[in-house]
Amino acid sequence: MASATDTLGRPLQDLRISLLDRCNFRCPYCMPEAQYTDDYQFLTRSARLNHAEILRIATIAVELGVSKLRITGGEPLLDKKVASLVASLAKLKGVDDLALTTNGVLLAPVARALADAGLHRVTISLDSLDEKVFAAMSGNRGVIRKVLEGIEAAEKAGLAPIKINVVVQRGVNEHTLLDTLEHFRGTGHIVRFIEFMDVGSRNSWSMEQVVPSKDILEMVNARWPVRAVDRNYAGEVASRYQFLDGKGELGFISSVTDPFCGACSRARLSADGTLYTCLFATDGTDLAGPLRSGASDAEIAALISNVWRRRADRYSEIRAPASTEKPLINKVEMYRMGG
Repeated sequence: MASATDTLGRPLQDLRISLLDRCNFRCPYCMPEAQYTDDYQFLTRSARLNHAEILRIATIAVELGVSKLRITGGEPLLDKKVASLVASLAKLKGVDDLALTTNGVLLAPVARALADAGLHRVTISLDSLDEKVFAAMSGNRGVIRKVLEGIEAAEKAGLAPIKINVVVQRGVNEHTLLDTLEHFRGTGHIVRFIEFMDVGSRNSWSMEQVVPSKDILEMVNARWPVRAVDRNYAGEVASRYQFLDGKGELGFISSVTDPFCGACSRARLSADGTLYTCLFATDGTDLAGPLRSGASDAEIAALISNVWRRRADRYSEIRAPASTEKPLINKVEMYRMGG
């Protein structure tokens, strides 16, 4: 079946699957602890899609042209049976890339099982190697040593290339960026600096907190000369650079200062079965209801296809780059749909 395209001609090629809305971190830019306390009511097990339901939707999405699947959360490794889901997804014909995003704390013990199940690679969220900065940006959760052990285990299991995502906030961690980069230079792992984005409505985003990627690039280039290289594939969000000394590459995800909406091919499936067509969405389309009410595969496929064909999202392109206004207050939180 031919891939569906939206109103701007963008194909549906990527599906990000949020397994659950829970997380063992309380990163202020995603799930601030003041609002997500220990007694916060996350989705119940019955409210979440089970693995069979996720597999069914993923199968239909692949038939519609999706070739890249990513498992996210919350923190997906809180699902103790995630390897079994990976094994099922890995069997889908037409899936060229099966990845998982994690904070890495729980990765070391399960990296080999994930690889054996058919996972291709992992992306690790690690905002700083400085203990105090890491604590501040994780909500005083987690231990850097365990994250590094997870990265090492993933490398040994062959879950490569490993990408290290670093969300950059002015006044918080920009002074530690070069240290993080130095640690991973020459390892084959790819550090990607992500501009602090106005995802959701609870992270108190403002333009003053954004460190433009071009500023970070200048800082990096002054220490280790780099050159720009082409994207690996159409729709890749990161701008890629290689170190001239051959010590690998790094990337920049610049949604605020250099939007890439024009090539966005991503849909997101939340843990409660809602389909979102933009990371900055204010609403989505319920798939769980029809799925559990007996809708056929053809009916679910038509629903997904029709949603995508009507899609006109380009939030980052129409956001005023220099705006310091507060973002819309009803955007869906990132942990609900997967980053």
